[in-house]
Amino acid sequence: MRRILTALVFAGIGSMAAAQSSTSPVVVELYTSQGCSSCPSADRVLEKLSSRDDILPLSLHVDYWDYIGWADTFANPAFTERQKVYARNMGERMIYTPQMVINGGAHVVGNRPMDVADALNLAKDTRGATSLSVRLDGSTLRIQAMAIDPAGAPYAVQFVTYLPEETVKIKRGENAGKEVTYVNVVSGWQHVGEWDGTGEFTAAVNTTPEEDEHAVILQKANQGEVVAAARLR
Repeated sequence: MRRILTALVFAGIGSMAAAQSSTSPVVVELYTSQGCSSCPSADRVLEKLSSRDDILPLSLHVDYWDYIGWADTFANPAFTERQKVYARNMGERMIYTPQMVINGGAHVVGNRPMDVADALNLAKDTRGATSLSVRLDGSTLRIQAMAIDPAGAPYAVQFVTYLPEETVKIKRGENAGKEVTYVNVVSGWQHVGEWDGTGEFTAAVNTTPEEDEHAVILQKANQGEVVAAARLR
């Protein structure tokens, strides 16, 4: 069954599904692990955020807790490296779980709901208007971005795939015996291209199997500030 295309700010559906993001949603990246005893509570916070259209919450599983005795079934060393880049950008000397990175520019402990709410409110107050549209043409996702502030260039255009919900029975490690449900589990993160912010950016990428959801994230280079995002549901 063909998926309906929406954006975090809805624009409409035509004969070819299409949508546009006129006000950038807040992108939340949760760095988590099945082997971390503090993470299930943060995973539940992310689950609550997943019902909101003004937020794009993503669960990125890291691999540095695997040595404790349970190898995270979703872990990807590339996500560990991504978290390390954020730590360097923010002047932090170490990485940790559960960590939420908000719009690429701020971080909070992911299992502290009040801190998360404060960071989200601040991000919503400072987000700007950016024209990012996506449309699904058969099995091809077509991306279009219109001119934005070139002072922040170059911008990285990224295509993200994720699983809406997965439940895992953890047999060993700190969470042994627990059954944890994860939402928006990132399964792929593809760099589509770079853009100087002028004129119009267009690109096309092949979509993944139907069990995956899709999102497009526009971010300043070197994992800087996220300036726009849109997703397929």
